[in-house]
Amino acid sequence: MGVSFTIDPRSGVPIYVQLVEQVKRSVAIGALLAGERLPTVKQLAVDLTVNPNTVARAYRDLEREHVIETSPGRGSFVSADVPAARRAVADVSSASFESAVREAKSIGLSRDDVAAIVGRLLERWYGAEASS
Repeated sequence: MGVSFTIDPRSGVPIYVQLVEQVKRSVAIGALLAGERLPTVKQLAVDLTVNPNTVARAYRDLEREHVIETSPGRGSFVSADVPAARRAVADVSSASFESAVREAKSIGLSRDDVAAIVGRLLERWYGAEASS
């Protein structure tokens, strides 16, 4: 596996959530492909110096969302479920947008200000295709 996972215990985000988001992001950008094997719970816990229960919880959440599949005795693998991969992309994007909107609100921007900024960014990055 070419993807390495990291955690930041000081981020305020639970470690298992960080792992879930990193796996989803890796699937979304194609760094993890369908059928690719993930590290074992024990190995990832050792690599990250975290409790194996934390990794197991992340894997359970990912399995419940059909992002990964676990086969007893074989390990955990990225799911071949295409809709789940699409949801992973949406989840990653949603988390980024949520963070940006939360930040905008915390610095006092109004809903209209945020909508105008998003509109300008859509026009910049998507051009005329943004309205279709």
